[in-house]
Amino acid sequence: MSMVNDDIAADFIIEAQEILDRLGEQLVELEQSPHDSEQLNAVFRGFHTLKGGAGFLAITPMVELCHAAEEALGLARSGKARLQAGHFDAAQQSLDWLQAMLDAVSGGQPAPMAPAELIARFDMSASAIEADNSAATPVAPTASSADAPATVPAPVAAAANPKPAARAASEAEHTVRVDTKRLDAIVNLTGELVLARNRLKNLRTRLKDDEFERAVSSLDLATARLQNAVMRTRMQPVGKVFSRFNKLARDVARSLAKEVELEIIGADTELDRNLVEALADPLVHLVRNAIDHGVEAPELREASGKPRVGQVRLAAQQEGDFVSIEVNDDGAGIDPERLRAKARQKGLIEPEAAARLSSEECLQLIFLPGFSTKQAVTDISGRGVGMDVVQSRIRELSGQIQIQSELGRGSRFLIRVPLTLAILPTLLIAAGEDVYALPLARVVEVLHAPAPSLRWFDGRLILDRKHSTLPLIDLRAWLGVEAQDGSLLTVVLLQAGESRFGLVVDQVIGREEVVIKPLPKVLRGLPGYAGATLIGDGRMALILDVDGLRSSAA
Repeated sequence: MSMVNDDIAADFIIEAQEILDRLGEQLVELEQSPHDSEQLNAVFRGFHTLKGGAGFLAITPMVELCHAAEEALGLARSGKARLQAGHFDAAQQSLDWLQAMLDAVSGGQPAPMAPAELIARFDMSASAIEADNSAATPVAPTASSADAPATVPAPVAAAANPKPAARAASEAEHTVRVDTKRLDAIVNLTGELVLARNRLKNLRTRLKDDEFERAVSSLDLATARLQNAVMRTRMQPVGKVFSRFNKLARDVARSLAKEVELEIIGADTELDRNLVEALADPLVHLVRNAIDHGVEAPELREASGKPRVGQVRLAAQQEGDFVSIEVNDDGAGIDPERLRAKARQKGLIEPEAAARLSSEECLQLIFLPGFSTKQAVTDISGRGVGMDVVQSRIRELSGQIQIQSELGRGSRFLIRVPLTLAILPTLLIAAGEDVYALPLARVVEVLHAPAPSLRWFDGRLILDRKHSTLPLIDLRAWLGVEAQDGSLLTVVLLQAGESRFGLVVDQVIGREEVVIKPLPKVLRGLPGYAGATLIGDGRMALILDVDGLRSSAA
């Protein structure tokens, strides 16, 4: 590849990644509907285009593997053979090898060779070829699938096949590829502009000048429109991540001898590019666990009156400034008492503390490091890692994860993250003389209660309400600052998983969009803090981590 123009190589890597992401889903659909000629042609074109681009760049291992797949698919297209289960297994496994080859090329390393036995599994021997061609279902190539020379660059091969030249040229005039570093720089500059805007809005309330008021209002409107436009340039549909889960679900279910159908909803929901990529690993854990821990074996499902095929649903939808992503299964559900017993057995929680947990709180035990209900370690699970990593990653994204489960009916994991991490909607609060920011996604409401309504129960501070008690954390006491005098308490009600707690503060200042900055070095690693920001009056405010604050206070 050293003699090839770097721009051509970069274009191939981008296009090849897009093709690989699509092929996993297309192969699953083809396996479910093997007589679908359009899907067969689409899969054939995918391998053919990869082979053409790899041949132009002299990536021999990729050419050989794609050629083997292409030959088998070609025989199926012509009606001379039928694809068997082993061929689909080989095709899915080849995607893993092609991804490894592409990763190596992206890193400037030579592409690894695929095992000879994998290539051999594509062989359409006499036993696989139909003796009576009339018994096979011929699949005629479509007009758009005319073969292009295997040595042309991938973009040229794609054009010859994934549209008319005139239409492709027209679309090219309206799109341009931009280095993501440039986009990030624009987003950072927009964030600085938002900070300056907030500062001017704060001054506006003090100066009370009509002309200045109009100027700041115009700037506020223009900044908001610019911020929205810049954010949209970094938006990507979550389908970019969702597309790989059809292959994942198929592979995991096959390895466990289970039958699973994955339903994807809302793949066109858009999210910040950085968040789309960051959510990939947590969602992999959740989908794998839904199949491994949730969905029962076909025989058990039938014995309990369920269909043999388990259902796993992956859904996304936008809710204001946030996106919710749900992983739902109709499996056995999670037994809270089993979780309680396992946590005690592994020494992850004291027996007295375990006894006090409610059923909802027991479900949160699966996020403890080292926790697993598997009796034996397998390639998929049982090592006690995964769910704690999921929760930590979601917290880093200023989001939260909730669990709902019913025995015999299934489980539901709900992730809620902001549309973007560059600018975060917050609620500003005061404790002592300092200002702090709470992610608005975690704020339920603001309460006011008389000081005498506070009680101590089982070593915890609570607010005695008419029909329930609310656990409290006094932010002033947690920070070690003196509380302001007053007979009326200000309490911010916060959501933490499936439960809620109140945060006692001196004052609620109001909502403000802030730009997240790294923590000062002296605070990095301390529980309860997620970042820092500059607010409208020019002061620095620390952004609080709701989950970390709750656990450290406990």
